[in-house]
Amino acid sequence: MIWIRIFLVAFVCGAVANAGEWPQWRGPKNDGHSAEKDLPAEWDAEKNIVWKLKMPGIGAGTPAVWGDKVFVTSVDGDDVVTICVGTDGKEKWKAKLSNTGAKRYKNPSGADVSDASASCSTDGKHVWAFAGNGSLACFTVDGALVWATDVSKFGKIDIAFGAHWTPVLHKDKLYLQVMHRTAQKLVRYDAFTGKEDWAVDRAGAGKGESPDVYASAFIWEGQGGPLLISHGNDFCTAHRLTDGGEVWRVQGLNPTNNRNWRFVSDPLVTPDLIVVPSCKNGPTVGVNPVGAKGDITPDNRAEVWRIKTTPDVVSPIRVGDVIFLCGHGPFTLHDAKTGDQIAKGDITKGYHWANMVAGDGKIYATSQEGVTDVLQAGREFKKLATNKLPDKIFGSPAIAGGRLYFRGYGFLWAIGPK
Repeated sequence: MIWIRIFLVAFVCGAVANAGEWPQWRGPKNDGHSAEKDLPAEWDAEKNIVWKLKMPGIGAGTPAVWGDKVFVTSVDGDDVVTICVGTDGKEKWKAKLSNTGAKRYKNPSGADVSDASASCSTDGKHVWAFAGNGSLACFTVDGALVWATDVSKFGKIDIAFGAHWTPVLHKDKLYLQVMHRTAQKLVRYDAFTGKEDWAVDRAGAGKGESPDVYASAFIWEGQGGPLLISHGNDFCTAHRLTDGGEVWRVQGLNPTNNRNWRFVSDPLVTPDLIVVPSCKNGPTVGVNPVGAKGDITPDNRAEVWRIKTTPDVVSPIRVGDVIFLCGHGPFTLHDAKTGDQIAKGDITKGYHWANMVAGDGKIYATSQEGVTDVLQAGREFKKLATNKLPDKIFGSPAIAGGRLYFRGYGFLWAIGPK
């Protein structure tokens, strides 16, 4: 009976990712890290390219990788589709995700972005995908539709540059942040049936551009957790998983009440520190989430530090006791305990929309122009290499099986030893 119970628990909760998987857009632990070694530092259009596969259209999601399968979304004609590609570089299946066509939007850089901007999540048995028109669906990893729903029922989606919210999987539940000008909701579903468990209002400032939220929800797992972390509409908040009730709220992220304040960069979530960015030269706040409650301000002991430097788009990343912040060229290193800047440098100038990833003592920072700077993790700014792919890249890379996977607008790229 004991073994039967163990089997049932494992079956219900799904498979557990190991170091070789990249099951969601921020990696196995939602912090942008891979535990793999011997990762490539140099590549170009030919060097260290294992394969590249032509995509049917543009897309900006991070590849989700499990075993021998890679999952991405894409524009395909007038549709948004979910695509499964084998780690051998061959397409396994393609399934329609959006039922109302694929919209395009002009990014501030002038480039097109689309309804294929969110990343997939997988547990090795299922894959969950979201399209910017509001379509949310679950497929088996073999391409069979399990369930589908439409979050535009909470309000017709109205957001300047498209909805990019990635569904976050935690055990047998799926969470989604639905935050735009006609809806400010947090929603929980049964991951395997699509049944809506709860949908709660998530209050924000609601002024000007603030309701346009491009960040996604995260699960914080630490002492006193887990909690759902929501970022957008001038605040960062934590919520109980059981009912969506609010536990704490970071204040002062829009100190001048700027009406053109929108959150793109996501918080960095680690067990003992959550690094909360803002935008447009606003503050970044270091929060100790263990035991945190109420309004997080400089008077709340949960606030560890607050600095006047923030990434506008790229999420912070932490390696050891160093926090790295990336702009469209400026790159700064900060002490994780104090927030103090300890070093700075310049990476290749360009539009940086992809989040950084880290592994094997390296940090990878990628720009829209297909340029990836590889930096050494440590307390000094040291650039190891600069690499260029002939593609437009908005999505963060994934690390799995000793490779880097880049979802370019033209191709899906696998980079590593041939």
